[in-house]
Amino acid sequence: MQTRNPILDDLARVASGALGALGGVRGEIEERLKEQLEKVLARMDLVSREEFEAAKALAAKARLEQEALESRLAKLEARIAELEAKAPSTLAVSRAALPAGEAG
Repeated sequence: MQTRNPILDDLARVASGALGALGGVRGEIEERLKEQLEKVLARMDLVSREEFEAAKALAAKARLEQEALESRLAKLEARIAELEAKAPSTLAVSRAALPAGEAG
């Protein structure tokens, strides 16, 4: 036969209420921590993902342009060296015609 003990029932209700209250407190604490973290991050002046991706794309484009210019410069330098090798006397004459200090 099962007996009902009002003291045990009251204790069970109190414990149940305490657990419910602790769950609510936990949620409240998490919310406050989240708010504080957002405030700290806002003060740090960090860039957004979109801004970062845009800057990354610009840097990649600039790198490609730099590589193209380096290639073009190498070709021009090779062409100058080729012309100097073919006609060194012509180059010497044209440099001699320059005013002093500009040859070189």
